Amino acid sequence: MSQPESAVADAQAGGRSGEPLSKLAKRYGLRRAIARPRFHAYLRQLWERRHFIKTYATSRNVSKYSSSALGQLWQVLTPLLNAGIYYLMFGLILGGKGTIENYTAFLLTGMFVFTYTQRSVTAGAKSVSGNLSLIRALHFPRAALPLAYTIQELQQLVISMGILLAIVVVTGEFPTLLWLMIPVALLLQTMFNVGASLVMARVGSAVRDMNQLLPFIMRTWLYASGVFFSIQEKVVSPDGAGLPQWVADIMYANPAASYIEFMRDILIDDHSPRPWVWMSCVFWAVFALAFGFWYFWRAEERYGRG
Repeated sequence: MSQPESAVADAQAGGRSGEPLSKLAKRYGLRRAIARPRFHAYLRQLWERRHFIKTYATSRNVSKYSSSALGQLWQVLTPLLNAGIYYLMFGLILGGKGTIENYTAFLLTGMFVFTYTQRSVTAGAKSVSGNLSLIRALHFPRAALPLAYTIQELQQLVISMGILLAIVVVTGEFPTLLWLMIPVALLLQTMFNVGASLVMARVGSAVRDMNQLLPFIMRTWLYASGVFFSIQEKVVSPDGAGLPQWVADIMYANPAASYIEFMRDILIDDHSPRPWVWMSCVFWAVFALAFGFWYFWRAEERYGRG
């Protein structure tokens, strides 16, 4: 009799004799089919499915505008329209243009960088709860879903960045050696976005009201990240009437503000590079990625049961 047949026979006998099935499984080295793998094995499984993750993200990106008349052209039109609306509201109507040098580049850099994180986190929160049928039908590392959603947003960002660079040059900025740091800045932000997306994917799968709360959370985060204004000028007043400097420092330590300031330091000549901004970006990238994978992996067995 083979080992599986022996295990089944013993399981039947054990069931009649009252012996726990867990002991029988341990005796024959059997594991549950949906058991959470070890962390290093989990990462290896994700790497083995990298082509699936990339293809899934690309297909979602293509199908997103498939039903519209202009199709993929909306990938270019959407950031352009957003840029025009934000410049009209915050640059002209609210007067932001008069207080910041090259406000157009300042505003659009902040908006495009923040939107990348915002969309990644929002999509990640729905990646598990919105794909329960896929999770229940196929066995694969569930982290592939928030990863694919973040890659989809990265593909959108590449187009937006091309538009941003063109606008920055038109507004009077010229390419410098610092522009070679753009891929580094995007890599660090992508690492943070992946980690944040994994965290929100687990939270969103357990807290169904999170998708209703998330827009308010993201709007508050937007206003606290210095997208439309200079944190230093608005928070710390030169005459001492404003808030203390440590308040501005805390706001700058906010990961979204750090990545925005990092990209502004690179693209805008008037923005002096600050080493502490780079260090903040590296810290948030490493911490979010490591914690995000660990936190999501801990609940691997529970996804798809809701």
